[in-house]
Amino acid sequence: MFPVAGFLRMNQGVAVRLLRGLSSQTDGEIRIAQVLKQKFPSASSLRVVDISGGCGAMYEIHIESDEFEGKRTVQQHQLVNQALKDEIQGMHGLRIFTQVPKH
Repeated sequence: MFPVAGFLRMNQGVAVRLLRGLSSQTDGEIRIAQVLKQKFPSASSLRVVDISGGCGAMYEIHIESDEFEGKRTVQQHQLVNQALKDEIQGMHGLRIFTQVPKH
């Protein structure tokens, strides 16, 4: 059992994940991951996390793809934003972490 003070200090998304089970994904996480897999088929790593507590208001995305090669970080993030333009309309926030795979 978690001490109450420590539990309340936890990131809300992490706390909800602990309550509902680490392996379960929200519908929003699944939908966003599907869109990104389609847009970035060569992605070697992709992780989408609902950090709003499961309500779909804010997500964190970690994506590693060869398609980012030679692009500045802002350009990489623009590609992700463009891929998610329809989904972003219903969000309050989005954290994006992009990376080029190390070969």
